Amino acid sequence: MFRCLSRRLLNIEKIISSFSQLLSDLHSCATMVNNDNPGPTFQVKKMRDQAYRICRDYLSGSWKSISSSDMVFRSISGGMSNFLYYCSLPETHTPLVGEPQQVLMRMYGQIHEGIEAKVTESVIFMMLSERKLGPKLYGIFPGGRLEEYIPARAMTCDELKSPEMSATIARKLAKVHTLNVPINKEPTWLFDKMKNWIQFVKHEIRLDDLNEEQKNCAMKLLAVDWEKEFNWLKPVLMRAKSPVLFCHNDLQEGNILVPETNSANEDKIVFIDFEYCSYNFRAFDIANHFCEWICDYSSLEYPHFTVKSEEYPTISQQLNFIRSYLKNFESSCADTEISDEVNNEEHVLHEVSIFVLASHFLWTLWAMVNAQNSQIQFGYWEYGKARWDAYVEYKQRLLQQDSLKLSSNEER
Repeated sequence: MFRCLSRRLLNIEKIISSFSQLLSDLHSCATMVNNDNPGPTFQVKKMRDQAYRICRDYLSGSWKSISSSDMVFRSISGGMSNFLYYCSLPETHTPLVGEPQQVLMRMYGQIHEGIEAKVTESVIFMMLSERKLGPKLYGIFPGGRLEEYIPARAMTCDELKSPEMSATIARKLAKVHTLNVPINKEPTWLFDKMKNWIQFVKHEIRLDDLNEEQKNCAMKLLAVDWEKEFNWLKPVLMRAKSPVLFCHNDLQEGNILVPETNSANEDKIVFIDFEYCSYNFRAFDIANHFCEWICDYSSLEYPHFTVKSEEYPTISQQLNFIRSYLKNFESSCADTEISDEVNNEEHVLHEVSIFVLASHFLWTLWAMVNAQNSQIQFGYWEYGKARWDAYVEYKQRLLQQDSLKLSSNEER
């Protein structure tokens, strides 16, 4: 299996490292299409034509016998990091040799971490696809990939709070956590991301073209001593003694699909967007998911999100999730051995209570980086300020409860 993955990895590297001009063209066209830019229609046509060529080359079969104008092509509402497009054979054509009728074309919005990160993401996506824990993978091309199109809708923020759905998500997450993935198994992802984004914020942020509200948010965030806060936070997280497992790291409602028809998958949901997957502390995955209960991204009006801290799950709601998680983790676990000392409800609750800080801290930094780089319409500065406010409030609460059990030299 690993030899097979190695051969695929080499192919992925060759594909991603070539055709740099195509990547540039695709990204510029994607930006125009997704921003509903009223510019020249030839740019939209160029995007369609390039999408058609990718589908024809990677999918074959009936895709070889249609023209670009025949292909059904439209932009889909995507996430906060990628552009998504629906590509389909016309009704006049049916699959000939098992090729899909329709696919999802995912275009990476920005590549901040380098090509290596996208290679790793592609390998992870491939493994999850083969284990039926994610959509099928049909092809990888410069700047994106072709995935199975699942007629589905993204879960709503309110649905996360349904006891039945919450237990279902926990079951699925437990299966992901038991995977043995051929990547670096040291928990470097979280702290590396924080350090890299802190350096970006420190040296690269510009405040051009911001309105007054955005500038106020930006100035408050840029006044924080991020390195000092990171140096305080890291040992606090390490003392939580959370086991290191393969984690999704971005389990928000937009990354959980509910198929329109009955799914063959026993969990009836599909996880997507694996760009942040890595080995990490399990408590981050769970705490981060709980933090998403308070963040609703469905608003059509700027800044396109709302935050309600009172919606964070109660202890009873957390236990409903954790009990389902532990039950299914233990039944699915093969290679991963975790002692009963930490694999129990009380310990998981404690881990998660600490790692809420990590979630707020990480996505505050993420928001500032994307405020500078992303061309997707979203209130990044406002979001960063909301997550930082939540961090400060939650930290003060833990300090008052003495939950962090700081030694004298760690007091601030």
